[in-house]
Amino acid sequence: MALDSIPTESCLVIEEGANPSTDYFIRPYLYEKGINFRCITWSSSPIEQDINGKSLIFVRYIPRSWKSFIDKNRGQFQRIYLFIDDDLFDWYAFSSMPLRYQAKILRLSWSKQRWLKSVGAQLLVSTPYLAEKYQSWSPELLQPAPLNCEQEQPLTVFYHGSASHLEDVQWLRPVIEEVFSRSPILNFEIIGDQRVNRLFRGMPRVQVLHPMKWPTYVSMLRGRGRSIGLAPLLDLPFNRARSHTKFFDITQAGAAGIFAQGDIYGSIVRHGENGLLLPMEPSAWVEGILDLANDHSLRDALSLEARKCL
Repeated sequence: MALDSIPTESCLVIEEGANPSTDYFIRPYLYEKGINFRCITWSSSPIEQDINGKSLIFVRYIPRSWKSFIDKNRGQFQRIYLFIDDDLFDWYAFSSMPLRYQAKILRLSWSKQRWLKSVGAQLLVSTPYLAEKYQSWSPELLQPAPLNCEQEQPLTVFYHGSASHLEDVQWLRPVIEEVFSRSPILNFEIIGDQRVNRLFRGMPRVQVLHPMKWPTYVSMLRGRGRSIGLAPLLDLPFNRARSHTKFFDITQAGAAGIFAQGDIYGSIVRHGENGLLLPMEPSAWVEGILDLANDHSLRDALSLEARKCL
């Protein structure tokens, strides 16, 4: 079954993380065919994904968690595809690679051949050589396409909290994941320790900065390059004693801000004038971030008005 037979809005691309295989082969092909899709990483639990009626495209590897999930939910998805752009099914082809790389291929690709056939998986390949070698799979050959380097310049969304903001960071993670699934032009910058780094590990376009001394942080803010600042604030006992200083941080960075609705930020933010005040509902923040990302004039207007408060 060819990929163009996949109904629109029904494809999940499962990848270890952002990678050239997806960007050079999978994305261009799906865009060309008009197939709506969403990329998710291994860090996303398959149990949390809606796979009902969808087709699954694995990029190079099949993680154990997804194999187990598919075995238990055979009737929920349409088709399974595996894309390879190296000879991952022939041990002799990669036997000269570093041992760690060999082990990864053996565990996540080579050993899955019998299982792939048992679930009727379709093979997608990157070269005529692979198409010929694995013709018994009736593979589909995908052509590479160059990266679109002329697309809109990426924008940086940021949240700068300390170790005491971990609950807010945890609340924010699925918001950022949903935003990324809907906008390819956004990057996310966050300050945090190893806990924050683990929380965002595997998510593409995320930069986790090490905590820093205050003078270093102030100097970094002056460097600008940030477009949308976030200041979520859960209704927690510790948070009730916060002040609205993050309004100043975001404004001094030259960004437009999205702030938690309530008395703390409501004391300085006028919604739609010098920032956005939103309820702590994930969907509201997703839409707020996307609205600002798509409206340069609004970002500039909010930032300019916010600077009058400095």
